[in-house]
Amino acid sequence: MGRFIADRTELGRLLSADRKKTRRIVFTNGVFDLLHAGHARSLAAAKSLGDVLVVGVNDDASVKRLKGERRPIVPLAARAELLAALAAVDYVVPFSEDTPEALIREVVPDVLAKGADYAGKEIAGADFVKSKGGRVELIPIVPGVSTSDLVTEILRRYR
Repeated sequence: MGRFIADRTELGRLLSADRKKTRRIVFTNGVFDLLHAGHARSLAAAKSLGDVLVVGVNDDASVKRLKGERRPIVPLAARAELLAALAAVDYVVPFSEDTPEALIREVVPDVLAKGADYAGKEIAGADFVKSKGGRVELIPIVPGVSTSDLVTEILRRYR
């Protein structure tokens, strides 16, 4: 079971200890509103790329800026708790910026994992990770499973 780490200094200490044990650090991020099977599969795939999975999760204010005033549906504390409960996840850390670039620079992951829907798009932190000798990996997306799809289906069924 993972841990929610609100203090980035603490995260740095934990990752330093992991690196001393030659563990490969993988980083991914997202909103993770209405956690679903697609999230679980992509996080498991990200974890398979290394030894330690750090999940950056947008705080509520950044979700509102990115997704609109009606989001998130699930507040940060609950989203982080659910993420930390997944076997694939080692650390969950919030970020308030619109992109995880600053957090990625603090984590300095060996692998930056993003969904395959980012193919051909600029990935925040990718150039930094590559400059440090790391790599960027695209994770397959589970078709037909998304938070937006869930919201649409809930509205359709319960109107």
